[in-house]
Amino acid sequence: MKGSNIGFALYGRGEEAGTLDARWSYENAWGGSGHATGGPEEGFAGRYHIRYFHENGEFSDEYDLEIERTGDLYEATWLVDGEVSAVGRRYGGRRPSRCRMAQGC
Repeated sequence: MKGSNIGFALYGRGEEAGTLDARWSYENAWGGSGHATGGPEEGFAGRYHIRYFHENGEFSDEYDLEIERTGDLYEATWLVDGEVSAVGRRYGGRRPSRCRMAQGC
């Protein structure tokens, strides 16, 4: 699966209001943690700034993260300098999916 440019991230509310904690994996070759700040005091949908780290603690990437909810659907958009870098969706009880814009999603 190497070279497929596919990854995923799982998010949960952080200990502090307006934060999310993340676990991520990319192409089954890299993975680690993440921490998002700047979100809403309550709820999950909102705008965040997220920083991702490799398992060894080294910095990996950072993005602006926008999560929108419409009914049972959550849509996430990762942005760099205001440009869309990746998108993801979660519907009902299903796990979120993510693909980079380079894939043509």
